[in-house]
Amino acid sequence: MSDAHLTERSRDGGREPVELTEEPIQLSTRDSGGDPDERSSGWSRRRKIGWTVALVVGLAGAGVLGVAGWRVAQQKDTQLASPDRVAGLTRDDSERAKSTADYLRSGLAANIELDRSFGTVYRDPADDKRSVLIFGGTTLLWQPERDLDSLFRLMSDETGAVNGLRELPAGDLGGVLKCGSTSGEGGDFAVCGWADHGSVVMAMFPGRSVSDAGGLLRNLRDGMQARD
Repeated sequence: MSDAHLTERSRDGGREPVELTEEPIQLSTRDSGGDPDERSSGWSRRRKIGWTVALVVGLAGAGVLGVAGWRVAQQKDTQLASPDRVAGLTRDDSERAKSTADYLRSGLAANIELDRSFGTVYRDPADDKRSVLIFGGTTLLWQPERDLDSLFRLMSDETGAVNGLRELPAGDLGGVLKCGSTSGEGGDFAVCGWADHGSVVMAMFPGRSVSDAGGLLRNLRDGMQARD
């Protein structure tokens, strides 16, 4: 077979010969009309900003979780005691007082699962009509404010609506402390409670204003609550 025969067959194929130039061929999956900044570097400015924002948000979320976890760890191991004397009040150990306190304790324990519960009546030496009924218990609470609000709703069912409920300073022990007022046979009286990640307590304050009751509850808490 001759070389001429091969040349003739290649031309009869109908394809134009490929013209090779001296310029290099560029292989790219990028749109040649893209952002110059994006073409000049592997990361576009917009992408860098997006990743930076995501990183900041992620770090902020981790920080919030870290603070919340630290707070739970700090508050979860709580003990509550009923000392003979606390905040200027004296524990009433009469049968009538014990029966009343036990009734309140049982009602609380029936509506919230507690590891330990208590109920106590404290008498005011200056005025027997201003005795304080306090009851509650210890357990791990993930959402203390929500559980405290549930107990105030329970109190409303038992004694009538708790009006003017508001948050007051909880003191050095932290958590949340709220007070309101309701009506009873002896007239209006204050109802207060506190909750943290390790305890929840309610108290009734006949003959006291909401502000006075909130301050007294903080003092009672300081003398009754301890943490490991």
